[in-house]
Amino acid sequence: MKNVTGCFIAIIFFICLIGLSISLPGIFAFDQDKEALYYQKLDKKSVQCRLCPRQCVISKGLRGYCGIRENRDGVLYALSYAKPVAVHLDPIEKKPLFHFLPGSQAFSIATAGCNLKCDFCQNWEISQKKPEEVNFIYTNPEEIVRQAQAIGAPAIAYTYSEPVIFYEYMLDTARIAKSKGIKNIMHSNGYINEEPLKQLCLYLDAANIDLKGFSEEFYAKVCSGSLEPVLKSLKILKSSGVHLEITNLLIPGANDSPELIKRMCLWIKDNLGADTPLHFSRFYPLYKLSSLSPTPLQALERARQIAIDAGLKYVYIGNLPGHQAENTYCPKCNKLVIGRRGYIITENNLEKGRCKFCGENIQGIWQ
Repeated sequence: MKNVTGCFIAIIFFICLIGLSISLPGIFAFDQDKEALYYQKLDKKSVQCRLCPRQCVISKGLRGYCGIRENRDGVLYALSYAKPVAVHLDPIEKKPLFHFLPGSQAFSIATAGCNLKCDFCQNWEISQKKPEEVNFIYTNPEEIVRQAQAIGAPAIAYTYSEPVIFYEYMLDTARIAKSKGIKNIMHSNGYINEEPLKQLCLYLDAANIDLKGFSEEFYAKVCSGSLEPVLKSLKILKSSGVHLEITNLLIPGANDSPELIKRMCLWIKDNLGADTPLHFSRFYPLYKLSSLSPTPLQALERARQIAIDAGLKYVYIGNLPGHQAENTYCPKCNKLVIGRRGYIITENNLEKGRCKFCGENIQGIWQ
């Protein structure tokens, strides 16, 4: 009888493991690595990744700079596919998107990895890791969309680490989401090549791009990247009709000079339009810049005034809950049209996308 009972328990345990295999971190997840998009096969089983500006040439058995894309016998695989390390329901304002469905929530996902190495990264615990170095729960695109539908989220956000790195996962999920009437949002560093970005834009509704500074020197020294590809991505997103907002993290003594800020704001106005929302975000000591001080309030307010003087209509200060520059003001009558405190909407004076006081059109997606 004991043997029968023991066998029964063993069978139940095995069945439970099979049932849990799709959701346990790493150990029980089947090999679901997906062949990457946008790469070229070279001689001697080497390949060249064409996803981002690095254009990594990857020898057999090795990975690209990001640590996510691996060459297996001349085939490039995306190792983070369907392996989210973070799944959360967030206020849309956290992305941050202030002119896109205010007060709504976004079903937000991320995998490990990034194609930049910013010294100030706030999510370095996942962005600077390889898939095998962090816990994940295998979740295919269909399941992500099903979960978003189940909780009634109007949008799915690809965020936290770097969506470009899980491009195939994002693209497949976005296609399904769009077919179900769910919107797609990307918060990205914008470090992606033109062809894959244009393909993604077919399914994107909104994007917030981190414009980390406005000099090649800053990008090279602090981010191990380049500015020009990011500027190109911003133009592509704008011309593709994707709702676009920009975040600039102000780091004391690194990218906060008035001259650089003015140049950046004028570039945004001339190339993207005066109604492009710009978020100046307060820096807090993190990762490799833990010895620095937080961005002074005066520096943030100075940057905002420079942007306004340059002609930008919607300029915000982030990471500073309670500041009046979290609010949206009508550029015509200067009255408050959307009040915020942190991620909470406290007041909404829009009527069909217009200021209810003077009728001025406020750029954004409001319904």
